[in-house]
Amino acid sequence: MKKEIAVIGLGRFGGSIVMELSEMNVDVLVIDTDETRVNEYQDYYSEGIIGDSTDEAMLKSIGIDNYDNVIVAIGDNIQASILSTLILKDLGVKKVTTKAQNSYHGRVLEKIGADIVVHPERDMGRRIAHRLVSSSVVEYLEVSSSHSIIEYSANARLENKRISDLNIREKFGISIIAINRDGDIIVSPDSQISILSGDILILIGSVQQLNHFERVMERLK
Repeated sequence: MKKEIAVIGLGRFGGSIVMELSEMNVDVLVIDTDETRVNEYQDYYSEGIIGDSTDEAMLKSIGIDNYDNVIVAIGDNIQASILSTLILKDLGVKKVTTKAQNSYHGRVLEKIGADIVVHPERDMGRRIAHRLVSSSVVEYLEVSSSHSIIEYSANARLENKRISDLNIREKFGISIIAINRDGDIIVSPDSQISILSGDILILIGSVQQLNHFERVMERLK
């Protein structure tokens, strides 16, 4: 079943998340007060709404509480960011991720119940998108415009299997370049090594290949 994520605010940060989620085959709802911005991203979302996210009645009418995650990516309007976050939590949204403008704003967001507080100067839109979609992605690092490295927490489908048996390179075109096992890094692991519970796989591949791997692993959970 596809994940459904809502993004409120289509500035540079919110827009980058919307585009990446679209690439990952996620159903995205966008909300922004600016019609031009909503139209600008129309190729990347399933539904677009021109509206004010501080309008509780509007949020109720679109069933915002049914979304897996709501991202509040509002730009410089700290008041709207805080009020939107508060309303979303009051409406029962399971997970609210909010962009903070500064450390003080971040502390306020945590106190009113934001589940994840994002500081854009530290977190890229692409990294956040991957962590939202896949609960197993521990870290995401861009190494070029087309290739990335992810740290992936081994799930039950991978545990107690040898690397050679998984055929990850053949199936997905990506490579296991290291394994983090309780803080010890196994570099270029032998194909006969078995993956253990708690292992974190360090994988490299193209953005498309890694996206495909994440989607398949999420479906198999």
